[in-house]
Amino acid sequence: MNVGLFSRSEVFGQLRRELYGCNQFHRSDAHIFIVLGASGDLAKKKIYPTLWWLFRDQLLPEKTYFVGFARSKLTVTDIKTASLPHMKVADGESELLSEFFSKNSYLSGKYDDEESFTQLNAHLYSLPGGGDANRIFYLALPPSIYHQVTKNIRAHCICPRGLNRVIVEKPFGRDLQSSQELSAHLSSLFSEEQIYRIDHYLGKEMVQNLMVLRFGNRIFGPIWNRNSVACVVLTFKEPFGTQGRGGYFDDFGIIRDVMQNHLLQILSLVAMEKPASTNSDDIRDEKVKVLKCIAPVALSDVVLGQYVGDPEGEGPSTVGYLDDPTVPKGSCTPTFATAVLYVQNERWGGVPFILRCGKALNERKAEVRLQFTDVPGNIFTERCPRNELVVRVQPNEAIYLKMMTKKPGAFLCPEETELDLTYRSRYKDVKLPDAYERLILDVFCGNQMHFVRSDELKEAWRIFTPLLHHIEREKTPPVPYTYGSRGPNEADELVKRVGFRYEGTYKWVKPNTT
Repeated sequence: MNVGLFSRSEVFGQLRRELYGCNQFHRSDAHIFIVLGASGDLAKKKIYPTLWWLFRDQLLPEKTYFVGFARSKLTVTDIKTASLPHMKVADGESELLSEFFSKNSYLSGKYDDEESFTQLNAHLYSLPGGGDANRIFYLALPPSIYHQVTKNIRAHCICPRGLNRVIVEKPFGRDLQSSQELSAHLSSLFSEEQIYRIDHYLGKEMVQNLMVLRFGNRIFGPIWNRNSVACVVLTFKEPFGTQGRGGYFDDFGIIRDVMQNHLLQILSLVAMEKPASTNSDDIRDEKVKVLKCIAPVALSDVVLGQYVGDPEGEGPSTVGYLDDPTVPKGSCTPTFATAVLYVQNERWGGVPFILRCGKALNERKAEVRLQFTDVPGNIFTERCPRNELVVRVQPNEAIYLKMMTKKPGAFLCPEETELDLTYRSRYKDVKLPDAYERLILDVFCGNQMHFVRSDELKEAWRIFTPLLHHIEREKTPPVPYTYGSRGPNEADELVKRVGFRYEGTYKWVKPNTT
């Protein structure tokens, strides 16, 4: 069948067959999904919309019920009103939406109050099949109250006859010590198989595609190493600033917010060895091996930046980070960072892995870029630019290979072009599931492949904690860069110094599809 003709129901039908095929999903079992922090932004903007999409597409077990819990005095109608703008309800789905919310309930209580959790447990038992139901607890909460909430879940809300799983949102600590303390606390209450540390980037289509691209294609195996790869660049760019959320962001900064988790997770998928199977622990074992080969990042291999307003801009672009009234005066928190890491093993020794991320930049983009070494013994008059394999995570998911071909015409003249797999061109009308859809489904299935294991988290913090402590202790001043720019020039100089070559000659031409 031509993939361009797949309807949404066919795409999700295939997904259902994959999920239920071996009866591992237990679709007939009762499940209760508990949203702790149901009154917050994450719940209304992501969790409830995601649960609705999964319910609408019949991807959840038939007997699934949803329970919200928070301090606020709310009703299910209040949650519906807050979530509706983010739920993308189509015409003709109002009846199905009513059915979804009929399976919802809400309780108000205190997170540090044992009696509140006793009442929550009684409510869970009162639901159809509640005494035997599998329970999934989503902590959509500030990390500062994880300890008390998880203790109360363990003491009062565990179902002895069903499966119990806990989804934990990042940040998983602020440094190695706090992360280890959180991991020790969680492991004292739950087994590792019950803990799902969610990094939504691991649910994105192109991040998951890295596994298939690497290990499902013979052509990449022989060149995926230091003999052929000059450098690897992992990029995350946002075109907007903190927009009034600077007080929250200032407590973490761009390294904790993006680099230590999203980009390092992608790095481990790019650099890891082939796992024994697609079993969750086989894959995560290989990711941990990669991280263990990376030394703590050196300050000399880092450029930090902080955006300032563009005096010639308009609207938000005129406002710098320090102009945000929620940001402490004189803050040295970086909103941009470029860091160079090295995986010291036989495959990657000497190859720089360049991590770049920032806010208030010139575009929205997340991508993986492998730049290959120069062609030895060039026979052409002009030097051929390096080949590059690019996996664009967002926006407009794509995989393309920049390569040299002969320019059409009478002369033997090389020209830079591409082999292009742009998803929206190749897979027309196919709706890709949202990252949270994939990951919440994985929790229902008990698949931990795309979740962060405790030893993986430990190694990630080991790499960045010395740098973070140095920045905060010495109050290292970040380099100012203009809102809407590419970031500090010093970052370009760093990546050039370690071996990345920017040619500036490549021009993408929109394919003629007629």
